[in-house]
Amino acid sequence: MNRGEASLEQLQTVADRAARGSNQSGMRAYNERLVLSLIRRSGPTSKAEIARLTGLSAQTVSVIMRALEAEGLLKKGARVRGRVGQPSVPISLNAEGAFFLGLKVGRRSVELILTDFEGQVTRHSSETYAHPTPDAVMAFAARALQEALASLSAEQQARVAGLGVALPFGIWEWEVAGGDLSAWQTFDIEAALAELVDLPIYICNDTSAACGAELVFGAQDKPRDFLYFYIGYFVGGGLVLDSKLYTGKSGNAGALGSMPLAGDAARQLVNVASLATLEGALQKAGETRRAPWSDPAAWGFGDDILHPWLDGTTDALAQAIRAATCLIDFDTVMIDGSVPAEVRAELVARTRRHLAARPLPGVTLPELREGTVGSDARALGAASLPLSDRFLVDRDAFLKG
Repeated sequence: MNRGEASLEQLQTVADRAARGSNQSGMRAYNERLVLSLIRRSGPTSKAEIARLTGLSAQTVSVIMRALEAEGLLKKGARVRGRVGQPSVPISLNAEGAFFLGLKVGRRSVELILTDFEGQVTRHSSETYAHPTPDAVMAFAARALQEALASLSAEQQARVAGLGVALPFGIWEWEVAGGDLSAWQTFDIEAALAELVDLPIYICNDTSAACGAELVFGAQDKPRDFLYFYIGYFVGGGLVLDSKLYTGKSGNAGALGSMPLAGDAARQLVNVASLATLEGALQKAGETRRAPWSDPAAWGFGDDILHPWLDGTTDALAQAIRAATCLIDFDTVMIDGSVPAEVRAELVARTRRHLAARPLPGVTLPELREGTVGSDARALGAASLPLSDRFLVDRDAFLKG
Protein backbone atom coordinates (compact mmCIF):
# COMPACT_ATOMS: atom_id res chain seq x y z
CA MET A 1 0.00 0.00 0.00
CA ASN A 2 1.38 3.43 -0.96
CA ARG A 3 1.84 6.20 1.59
CA GLY A 4 -1.40 8.15 2.00
CA GLU A 5 -3.49 5.34 0.48
CA ALA A 6 -6.25 4.14 2.81
CA SER A 7 -6.77 0.43 3.35
CA LEU A 8 -10.12 -1.20 2.62
CA GLU A 9 -10.72 -1.52 6.37
CA GLN A 10 -9.98 2.20 6.90
CA LEU A 11 -12.31 3.19 4.08
CA GLN A 12 -15.05 0.98 5.51
CA THR A 13 -14.55 2.59 8.93
CA VAL A 14 -14.99 6.04 7.39
CA ALA A 15 -18.08 4.90 5.48
CA ASP A 16 -19.62 3.36 8.59
CA ARG A 17 -18.94 6.53 10.58
CA ALA A 18 -20.59 8.65 7.89
CA ALA A 19 -23.60 6.35 7.81
CA ARG A 20 -24.14 6.14 11.57
CA GLY A 21 -22.78 9.46 12.80
CA SER A 22 -19.49 10.33 14.44
CA ASN A 23 -18.63 11.03 18.04
CA GLN A 24 -15.88 13.42 16.99
CA SER A 25 -16.52 17.06 17.86
CA GLY A 26 -15.60 18.15 14.34
CA MET A 27 -18.69 16.36 13.00
CA ARG A 28 -21.15 18.01 15.41
CA ALA A 29 -22.93 19.96 12.65
CA TYR A 30 -23.46 16.75 10.67
CA ASN A 31 -24.63 14.89 13.75
CA GLU A 32 -27.14 17.63 14.54
CA ARG A 33 -28.57 17.23 11.03
CA LEU A 34 -28.62 13.49 11.56
CA VAL A 35 -30.67 13.83 14.75
CA LEU A 36 -33.07 16.35 13.19
CA SER A 37 -33.56 14.11 10.14
CA LEU A 38 -34.25 11.10 12.33
CA ILE A 39 -36.83 12.89 14.45
CA ARG A 40 -38.48 14.35 11.33
CA ARG A 41 -38.80 10.86 9.88
CA SER A 42 -39.68 8.92 13.02
CA GLY A 43 -41.63 11.45 15.08
CA PRO A 44 -41.11 12.04 18.83
CA THR A 45 -38.13 9.91 19.89
CA SER A 46 -36.25 9.35 23.14
CA LYS A 47 -32.53 10.03 23.54
CA ALA A 48 -31.86 6.32 24.05
CA GLU A 49 -33.63 5.44 20.82
CA ILE A 50 -31.75 8.17 18.93
CA ALA A 51 -28.45 6.79 20.23
CA ARG A 52 -29.45 3.27 19.17
CA LEU A 53 -30.56 4.28 15.67
CA THR A 54 -27.63 6.59 14.89
CA GLY A 55 -24.81 4.71 16.61
CA LEU A 56 -23.83 7.85 18.53
CA SER A 57 -22.89 7.57 22.18
CA ALA A 58 -25.44 8.52 24.82
CA GLN A 59 -23.20 11.40 25.91
CA THR A 60 -22.91 12.76 22.36
CA VAL A 61 -26.68 12.54 21.89
CA SER A 62 -27.27 14.39 25.17
CA VAL A 63 -24.92 17.21 24.13
CA ILE A 64 -26.59 17.50 20.72
CA MET A 65 -30.09 17.45 22.16
CA ARG A 66 -29.28 20.16 24.69
CA ALA A 67 -27.83 22.35 21.96
CA LEU A 68 -30.79 21.87 19.61
CA GLU A 69 -33.26 22.46 22.42
CA ALA A 70 -31.43 25.65 23.42
CA GLU A 71 -31.66 26.84 19.80
CA GLY A 72 -35.41 26.23 19.88
CA LEU A 73 -35.33 23.49 17.22
CA LEU A 74 -36.43 20.66 19.52
CA LYS A 75 -38.77 20.40 22.47
CA LYS A 76 -39.38 17.82 25.19
CA GLY A 77 -42.67 15.98 25.54
CA ALA A 78 -44.35 14.53 28.60
CA ARG A 79 -42.40 11.80 30.39
CA VAL A 80 -43.61 8.32 29.42
CA ARG A 81 -44.01 5.95 32.38
CA GLY A 82 -45.24 2.42 32.85
CA ARG A 83 -42.48 0.61 30.97
CA VAL A 84 -39.54 -1.43 32.18
CA GLY A 85 -36.56 0.75 33.10
CA GLN A 86 -36.29 4.49 33.48
CA PRO A 87 -39.18 6.65 32.18
CA SER A 88 -38.39 8.09 28.74
CA VAL A 89 -38.91 11.62 27.50
CA PRO A 90 -39.91 11.89 23.83
CA ILE A 91 -38.17 14.68 21.92
CA SER A 92 -39.93 16.25 18.95
CA LEU A 93 -39.42 19.05 16.47
CA ASN A 94 -40.44 22.49 17.65
CA ALA A 95 -42.82 23.76 14.98
CA GLU A 96 -41.66 27.35 15.56
CA GLY A 97 -37.99 26.43 15.45
CA ALA A 98 -37.66 27.54 11.84
CA PHE A 99 -39.82 28.78 8.97
CA PHE A 100 -39.46 28.43 5.21
CA LEU A 101 -40.90 30.24 2.22
CA GLY A 102 -41.75 28.49 -1.02
CA LEU A 103 -42.61 30.30 -4.27
CA LYS A 104 -44.08 28.27 -7.12
CA VAL A 105 -44.14 29.93 -10.52
CA GLY A 106 -46.53 27.98 -12.71
CA ARG A 107 -47.76 28.37 -16.24
CA ARG A 108 -51.26 29.33 -15.11
CA SER A 109 -50.78 30.39 -11.49
CA VAL A 110 -48.24 31.57 -8.93
CA GLU A 111 -48.24 30.56 -5.26
CA LEU A 112 -46.36 31.45 -2.10
CA ILE A 113 -46.47 29.30 1.02
CA LEU A 114 -44.99 29.71 4.48
CA THR A 115 -44.25 26.50 6.35
CA ASP A 116 -43.11 25.82 9.88
CA PHE A 117 -40.34 23.43 10.98
CA GLU A 118 -42.75 20.46 10.91
CA GLY A 119 -43.66 21.18 7.30
CA GLN A 120 -47.16 22.48 8.04
CA VAL A 121 -48.35 25.25 5.74
CA THR A 122 -49.18 28.23 7.93
CA ARG A 123 -49.93 30.71 5.15
CA HIS A 124 -50.85 30.32 1.47
CA SER A 125 -51.35 32.96 -1.23
CA SER A 126 -52.02 32.42 -4.92
CA GLU A 127 -52.96 34.22 -8.11
CA THR A 128 -53.97 32.96 -11.55
CA TYR A 129 -53.18 34.39 -14.97
CA ALA A 130 -53.55 33.48 -18.61
CA HIS A 131 -49.79 33.10 -18.90
CA PRO A 132 -46.86 34.07 -16.64
CA THR A 133 -44.81 37.22 -17.13
CA PRO A 134 -41.91 38.38 -14.95
CA ASP A 135 -43.80 41.57 -14.08
CA ALA A 136 -46.91 39.70 -12.92
CA VAL A 137 -44.91 37.18 -10.92
CA MET A 138 -42.78 39.80 -9.19
CA ALA A 139 -45.77 42.02 -8.37
CA PHE A 140 -47.41 39.03 -6.71
CA ALA A 141 -44.18 38.00 -4.95
CA ALA A 142 -43.68 41.48 -3.50
CA ARG A 143 -47.18 41.51 -1.99
CA ALA A 144 -47.24 37.91 -0.83
CA LEU A 145 -43.78 37.97 0.75
CA GLN A 146 -44.57 41.15 2.66
CA GLU A 147 -47.84 39.67 3.95
CA ALA A 148 -46.26 36.34 4.87
CA LEU A 149 -43.44 37.93 6.84
CA ALA A 150 -45.84 40.40 8.49
CA SER A 151 -47.84 37.42 9.79
CA LEU A 152 -44.83 36.41 11.92
CA SER A 153 -43.57 38.01 15.10
CA ALA A 154 -40.13 39.64 15.08
CA GLU A 155 -38.67 36.57 16.77
CA GLN A 156 -40.30 34.26 14.22
CA GLN A 157 -39.08 36.40 11.32
CA ALA A 158 -35.53 35.90 12.56
CA ARG A 159 -36.11 32.15 12.19
CA VAL A 160 -37.05 32.26 8.49
CA ALA A 161 -34.29 30.14 6.97
CA GLY A 162 -34.71 30.90 3.28
CA LEU A 163 -36.86 31.23 0.19
CA GLY A 164 -37.11 28.37 -2.28
CA VAL A 165 -38.35 28.94 -5.82
CA ALA A 166 -39.84 26.27 -8.07
CA LEU A 167 -40.36 27.24 -11.69
CA PRO A 168 -40.18 25.56 -15.10
CA PHE A 169 -36.65 25.84 -16.47
CA GLY A 170 -36.67 27.23 -20.01
CA ILE A 171 -40.23 28.43 -19.46
CA TRP A 172 -40.03 30.53 -22.64
CA GLU A 173 -39.67 27.35 -24.75
CA TRP A 174 -43.28 26.28 -24.12
CA GLU A 175 -46.24 28.28 -25.40
CA VAL A 176 -49.01 28.96 -22.87
CA ALA A 177 -52.34 30.29 -24.13
CA GLY A 178 -50.56 32.08 -26.97
CA GLY A 179 -48.71 34.33 -24.52
CA ASP A 180 -45.29 35.80 -25.18
CA LEU A 181 -42.87 34.32 -22.63
CA SER A 182 -39.65 35.56 -24.22
CA ALA A 183 -38.98 38.04 -21.38
CA TRP A 184 -38.09 35.11 -19.13
CA GLN A 185 -35.08 34.30 -21.27
CA THR A 186 -33.13 37.25 -19.88
CA PHE A 187 -34.89 37.69 -16.53
CA ASP A 188 -32.88 36.91 -13.38
CA ILE A 189 -35.55 35.94 -10.86
CA GLU A 190 -33.01 35.24 -8.12
CA ALA A 191 -31.59 38.77 -8.33
CA ALA A 192 -35.07 40.27 -8.45
CA LEU A 193 -36.19 38.38 -5.34
CA ALA A 194 -32.97 39.36 -3.54
CA GLU A 195 -34.19 42.94 -3.84
CA LEU A 196 -37.30 41.98 -1.86
CA VAL A 197 -35.95 39.76 0.93
CA ASP A 198 -32.64 39.43 2.73
CA LEU A 199 -32.71 35.63 2.74
CA PRO A 200 -30.85 32.78 1.07
CA ILE A 201 -32.62 31.99 -2.22
CA TYR A 202 -32.74 28.53 -3.78
CA ILE A 203 -33.91 27.79 -7.34
CA CYS A 204 -35.21 24.46 -8.61
CA ASN A 205 -37.13 23.13 -11.60
CA ASP A 206 -40.80 22.97 -10.61
CA THR A 207 -41.44 19.26 -11.07
CA SER A 208 -38.08 18.35 -9.56
CA ALA A 209 -39.18 20.41 -6.57
CA ALA A 210 -42.44 18.44 -6.43
CA CYS A 211 -40.37 15.26 -6.38
CA GLY A 212 -38.29 16.75 -3.56
CA ALA A 213 -41.48 17.41 -1.58
CA GLU A 214 -42.41 13.76 -1.94
CA LEU A 215 -38.95 12.82 -0.69
CA VAL A 216 -38.97 15.15 2.34
CA PHE A 217 -42.65 15.42 3.30
CA GLY A 218 -44.25 12.36 1.71
CA ALA A 219 -44.73 8.86 3.13
CA GLN A 220 -41.38 7.55 4.34
CA ASP A 221 -41.72 3.94 3.12
CA LYS A 222 -40.35 4.62 -0.35
CA PRO A 223 -37.36 2.75 -1.84
CA ARG A 224 -33.98 4.41 -2.36
CA ASP A 225 -34.55 4.85 -6.11
CA PHE A 226 -37.79 5.92 -7.77
CA LEU A 227 -39.09 7.78 -10.80
CA TYR A 228 -41.70 10.47 -10.23
CA PHE A 229 -44.32 11.95 -12.55
CA TYR A 230 -46.26 15.11 -11.76
CA ILE A 231 -49.38 15.84 -13.83
CA GLY A 232 -49.69 19.61 -13.96
CA TYR A 233 -50.67 22.06 -16.67
CA PHE A 234 -47.65 20.49 -18.37
CA VAL A 235 -46.52 17.05 -17.21
CA GLY A 236 -43.02 16.76 -15.74
CA GLY A 237 -41.10 14.62 -13.35
CA GLY A 238 -38.19 13.98 -11.08
CA LEU A 239 -35.58 11.36 -10.36
CA VAL A 240 -34.48 10.01 -6.96
CA LEU A 241 -31.29 7.95 -6.74
CA ASP A 242 -29.87 6.66 -3.46
CA SER A 243 -32.57 8.60 -1.58
CA LYS A 244 -31.42 11.92 -3.06
CA LEU A 245 -33.11 14.15 -5.61
CA TYR A 246 -30.96 13.97 -8.72
CA THR A 247 -31.18 17.11 -10.85
CA GLY A 248 -28.14 16.69 -13.12
CA LYS A 249 -25.58 19.21 -14.29
CA SER A 250 -28.18 21.66 -15.64
CA GLY A 251 -30.74 21.11 -12.89
CA ASN A 252 -33.18 19.63 -15.39
CA ALA A 253 -32.69 15.87 -14.98
CA GLY A 254 -35.97 13.99 -15.02
CA ALA A 255 -37.39 16.26 -17.72
CA LEU A 256 -39.94 13.59 -18.50
CA GLY A 257 -42.32 15.92 -20.30
CA SER A 258 -39.81 16.15 -23.14
CA MET A 259 -39.64 12.36 -23.58
CA PRO A 260 -40.53 11.38 -27.17
CA LEU A 261 -43.40 8.97 -27.75
CA ALA A 262 -43.90 6.28 -30.37
CA GLY A 263 -45.25 7.37 -33.73
CA ASP A 264 -44.79 10.99 -34.76
CA ALA A 265 -41.18 11.96 -33.99
CA ALA A 266 -42.33 15.42 -32.82
CA ARG A 267 -44.83 14.03 -30.28
CA GLN A 268 -43.68 14.26 -26.68
CA LEU A 269 -45.17 13.20 -23.35
CA VAL A 270 -46.08 16.83 -22.62
CA ASN A 271 -48.33 16.91 -25.72
CA VAL A 272 -50.48 14.06 -24.38
CA ALA A 273 -50.25 13.64 -20.60
CA SER A 274 -50.82 17.25 -19.53
CA LEU A 275 -53.78 19.10 -18.09
CA ALA A 276 -53.30 21.60 -20.92
CA THR A 277 -54.38 18.85 -23.32
CA LEU A 278 -57.52 18.21 -21.28
CA GLU A 279 -58.23 21.94 -21.11
CA GLY A 280 -57.95 22.12 -24.89
CA ALA A 281 -60.45 19.27 -25.28
CA LEU A 282 -62.87 21.09 -22.97
CA GLN A 283 -62.58 24.30 -24.95
CA LYS A 284 -63.12 22.44 -28.21
CA ALA A 285 -66.33 20.98 -26.76
CA GLY A 286 -67.47 24.45 -25.70
CA GLU A 287 -67.04 23.80 -21.98
CA THR A 288 -65.26 25.99 -19.44
CA ARG A 289 -63.33 24.85 -16.38
CA ARG A 290 -64.81 26.57 -13.32
CA ALA A 291 -62.32 25.59 -10.58
CA PRO A 292 -58.64 24.73 -10.17
CA TRP A 293 -57.75 21.28 -11.49
CA SER A 294 -57.01 20.12 -7.94
CA ASP A 295 -60.67 20.78 -7.02
CA PRO A 296 -63.12 17.92 -7.75
CA ALA A 297 -65.56 20.58 -8.97
CA ALA A 298 -63.35 21.11 -12.03
CA TRP A 299 -64.02 17.56 -13.20
CA GLY A 300 -67.78 17.76 -13.64
CA PHE A 301 -67.72 17.17 -17.39
CA GLY A 302 -68.71 14.20 -19.51
CA ASP A 303 -66.95 10.86 -19.84
CA ASP A 304 -66.70 11.50 -23.59
CA ILE A 305 -63.99 14.06 -22.74
CA LEU A 306 -62.53 12.51 -19.60
CA HIS A 307 -61.97 8.92 -20.72
CA PRO A 308 -60.06 9.67 -23.95
CA TRP A 309 -57.74 11.96 -21.97
CA LEU A 310 -57.23 9.35 -19.24
CA ASP A 311 -56.51 6.61 -21.79
CA GLY A 312 -54.14 8.76 -23.84
CA THR A 313 -52.35 10.04 -20.74
CA THR A 314 -51.87 6.64 -19.14
CA ASP A 315 -50.76 4.97 -22.38
CA ALA A 316 -48.17 7.73 -22.80
CA LEU A 317 -47.06 7.39 -19.17
CA ALA A 318 -46.64 3.64 -19.68
CA GLN A 319 -44.44 4.30 -22.73
CA ALA A 320 -42.26 6.70 -20.73
CA ILE A 321 -41.99 4.24 -17.82
CA ARG A 322 -40.91 1.39 -20.10
CA ALA A 323 -38.22 3.54 -21.69
CA ALA A 324 -36.91 4.85 -18.36
CA THR A 325 -36.88 1.40 -16.76
CA CYS A 326 -34.67 0.07 -19.54
CA LEU A 327 -32.04 2.58 -18.43
CA ILE A 328 -32.42 2.47 -14.63
CA ASP A 329 -33.89 -0.57 -12.92
CA PHE A 330 -36.45 1.29 -10.80
CA ASP A 331 -38.35 -0.54 -8.07
CA THR A 332 -41.05 2.09 -7.97
CA VAL A 333 -42.71 4.78 -10.07
CA MET A 334 -44.86 7.38 -8.34
CA ILE A 335 -47.58 9.43 -10.02
CA ASP A 336 -48.94 12.61 -8.47
CA GLY A 337 -50.35 15.86 -9.75
CA SER A 338 -52.57 18.85 -9.38
CA VAL A 339 -55.62 16.57 -9.51
CA PRO A 340 -58.13 15.21 -6.98
CA ALA A 341 -57.24 11.96 -5.20
CA GLU A 342 -59.77 9.91 -7.16
CA VAL A 343 -58.34 11.09 -10.49
CA ARG A 344 -54.82 10.31 -9.31
CA ALA A 345 -55.92 6.81 -8.31
CA GLU A 346 -57.49 6.27 -11.74
CA LEU A 347 -54.32 7.47 -13.48
CA VAL A 348 -52.27 4.93 -11.54
CA ALA A 349 -54.75 2.09 -12.12
CA ARG A 350 -54.95 2.68 -15.88
CA THR A 351 -51.19 3.10 -16.26
CA ARG A 352 -50.72 -0.18 -14.39
CA ARG A 353 -53.05 -1.92 -16.86
CA HIS A 354 -51.21 -0.46 -19.87
CA LEU A 355 -47.89 -1.71 -18.48
CA ALA A 356 -49.24 -5.19 -17.77
CA ALA A 357 -50.70 -5.45 -21.28
CA ARG A 358 -47.30 -4.97 -22.94
CA PRO A 359 -44.46 -6.44 -20.84
CA LEU A 360 -40.87 -6.02 -22.02
CA PRO A 361 -38.75 -9.18 -22.30
CA GLY A 362 -35.69 -8.91 -20.06
CA VAL A 363 -37.09 -5.99 -18.06
CA THR A 364 -38.85 -6.17 -14.69
CA LEU A 365 -41.43 -3.43 -14.71
CA PRO A 366 -41.66 -1.34 -11.53
CA GLU A 367 -44.39 -1.07 -8.95
CA LEU A 368 -46.71 1.90 -9.51
CA ARG A 369 -47.77 3.98 -6.53
CA GLU A 370 -49.71 7.17 -5.96
CA GLY A 371 -47.81 10.21 -4.77
CA THR A 372 -48.64 11.29 -1.23
CA VAL A 373 -48.27 15.09 -1.32
CA GLY A 374 -50.72 16.23 -4.00
CA SER A 375 -51.41 19.63 -5.50
CA ASP A 376 -49.17 21.55 -3.06
CA ALA A 377 -46.11 19.48 -4.05
CA ARG A 378 -44.35 22.14 -6.14
CA ALA A 379 -44.72 24.93 -3.57
CA LEU A 380 -43.84 22.56 -0.71
CA GLY A 381 -40.87 21.36 -2.71
CA ALA A 382 -39.71 24.95 -3.04
CA ALA A 383 -39.99 25.43 0.74
CA SER A 384 -38.10 22.17 1.29
CA LEU A 385 -35.00 23.55 -0.48
CA PRO A 386 -33.81 25.77 2.43
CA LEU A 387 -35.01 23.13 4.92
CA SER A 388 -32.88 20.44 3.29
CA ASP A 389 -29.87 22.71 2.86
CA ARG A 390 -29.86 23.95 6.44
CA PHE A 391 -31.16 21.09 8.55
CA LEU A 392 -31.32 17.68 6.87
CA VAL A 393 -29.09 14.87 5.66
CA ASP A 394 -29.80 11.96 3.35
CA ARG A 395 -32.90 10.30 4.83
CA ASP A 396 -31.11 6.93 4.81
CA ALA A 397 -27.91 8.24 6.44
CA PHE A 398 -28.75 6.38 9.65
CA LEU A 399 -29.19 2.64 9.88
CA LYS A 400 -32.28 1.10 11.41
CA GLY A 401 -32.33 -1.68 14.01
